[in-house]
Amino acid sequence: MVRVITDSTSSIPVDVRNDLGIEVISLIINRTGQSYVEAETDLDAFYQDIYEMIDDIPTSSQPSQQDVRNALERIQADGDDALGVFISSKMSGTFETFLRIAKEVAAEHPGFKFAAIDSMTNCMELGHAVVAGAKAAKEGLGLEDCAAAVEDSLHSSRFLFTPESLRFLEKGGRIGKAAALIGGVINITPILTVKDGEAATAAKTRSQKKAMAKIVKLFEEDVAAYGLKNLVVHYIGSKIPAEKWAEEVINPLIGFKARVVPASPVIGVHVGPAVGIAYECKQRIEGKSTSASPEVVL
Repeated sequence: MVRVITDSTSSIPVDVRNDLGIEVISLIINRTGQSYVEAETDLDAFYQDIYEMIDDIPTSSQPSQQDVRNALERIQADGDDALGVFISSKMSGTFETFLRIAKEVAAEHPGFKFAAIDSMTNCMELGHAVVAGAKAAKEGLGLEDCAAAVEDSLHSSRFLFTPESLRFLEKGGRIGKAAALIGGVINITPILTVKDGEAATAAKTRSQKKAMAKIVKLFEEDVAAYGLKNLVVHYIGSKIPAEKWAEEVINPLIGFKARVVPASPVIGVHVGPAVGIAYECKQRIEGKSTSASPEVVL
């Protein structure tokens, strides 16, 4: 049997994780001397005072090596294989830590098999891929086939979101101070995505309202070309704007009620209040770059 492990930045709702038996290793959020285990934190409560974080943006740290080892040793002891799918290695060292410790466990226990995939993304774009792998595992597929399901999902998904302002990105050093100032003066609002493992600009508009409309247009173009398999509405900060957008715009467009999910604070505190969508298409998106081939140890 294949067991799937991911990290808390995947933002997978608890009921989905439980239903599919997905194991989550949590990153840690550090704020004003207090540490929060991301997977155990009430994210709406955490985001409640997000505006107060602008002058002292929280930091994050990857899961402890012992937590990673404990998870792998539990899986090994049960006689199962492990499939690890993690946040982009350009954003965190979590993937490298898992890979190193998984190799150690495999060396200590001949017969233990694992696969490790650098998703080159985060939040529910990562989450959709993890779910795809877990569903394949639930169907009884082997390690290589489950890894292939993850890779297929990563090639078929996209994450588009727009921040309320550029202030958090500038304060966190994610964009230059001049770019943030110009954006505020002439009211440029970017549509952000994840490309080649890092945050990137998908488009620029003159207001957040226009940015939201542009996200819908980009989404419709993908769906027309590749079909729609899964979608969540993501938010950072208050849930209310995301719920309103989902109800008034996204749900009528897709014909079902989209799940509204808070984005990982490990990512969110560097972006600030924002709304967006993470979706998975039925076919691979042309030109979509993702991780290298998974490392599989048999």
